Amino acid sequence: MPTPDRPLRKLGFLTIGLFDPADAAAGHRSTLDIIELGERLGFDSAWLRHRHLQFGISSPVAVMAAASQRTSRIELGTAVTPLGWENPLRLTEDLATVDLLSGGRVNPGVSVGEPMHYDTVKHELYPDSDDTEDFSYTRVDRFARLVAGEKVREFSGKQGVVEEFSNRVEPHSAGLRERLWYGAASLKSATWAGENGFNLLSSSVVFPGPDEEPDFAAVQQRQIRAFRDAAATAGRAPARVSQGLVVIPTDSASSAQREKYQRYVDERTPRTSAPQGPKRMMFAQDLIGSSEEIAEQLYAHQGFQEVDEVAFALPFSFEHEDYVQILTDIAEKLGPALGWTPAK
Repeated sequence: MPTPDRPLRKLGFLTIGLFDPADAAAGHRSTLDIIELGERLGFDSAWLRHRHLQFGISSPVAVMAAASQRTSRIELGTAVTPLGWENPLRLTEDLATVDLLSGGRVNPGVSVGEPMHYDTVKHELYPDSDDTEDFSYTRVDRFARLVAGEKVREFSGKQGVVEEFSNRVEPHSAGLRERLWYGAASLKSATWAGENGFNLLSSSVVFPGPDEEPDFAAVQQRQIRAFRDAAATAGRAPARVSQGLVVIPTDSASSAQREKYQRYVDERTPRTSAPQGPKRMMFAQDLIGSSEEIAEQLYAHQGFQEVDEVAFALPFSFEHEDYVQILTDIAEKLGPALGWTPAK
């Protein structure tokens, strides 16, 4: 086992929260149970993927609200909320409310861009403004300003007998602005996030530049370094970075689970061999094996070498008991192999 220069400081996990459309409540309860388990195992954070018109979590803020009342310590985040689907003012209200209810544990991760399959849903999402909506960084900047408590309007004060109005989004949760994350997969986005006071979520997807070698780890490393340089230049250092690769430790897995996990990885591995599509999207390889084997691969990964906190992504389409086994092995085997100490 290689010896790291410094131990892994924060260990989190990311889940998509799948459910059976015939019994959606059961899947959501499973997600809440997994978050509770994560807290008991000492994880520092639990992150929710955001999915629309799919059989995954479409309302992570509501799920975080429920989780905040079942837990007391673990941080709760989104990785990521695509702001193209959201009204920034309304989202700010919801996130601030849950952050207050949780005791300041919410870590909103966001991204921008046109909503996925926009042409199929724009008539319902923005029936009167689908051709004028701004899906650029401007939308994120507006969201961040609202979270920070900047003035929305001039009007405020008392009206009538009991109505009291504010000129900023209420409730306001102090400290939430410093816990905003941006999900970046390109050098441009990573640099923008650093310049504009966001923390960086770097996942298992990157977009290399046109002249970059298609080496996932090297591309991710360059983006993380560019983010940190931009944050330092803007006077915003230190800035947090979290890496989110898919890891599947098999230390305590049954033989049937190991076979299933390996089939899953084998089906996904071909897409990692070369950049995909006109944007040259690159996927990281899923890491599977014993915790000792995975730790060795991580220590050799140029992206991992740049971070001291991670949010390992749980694989899709597994059963609840599979996630229990994987999370338990991450907390009890892989985390310690990376120098991490469970939270108490």
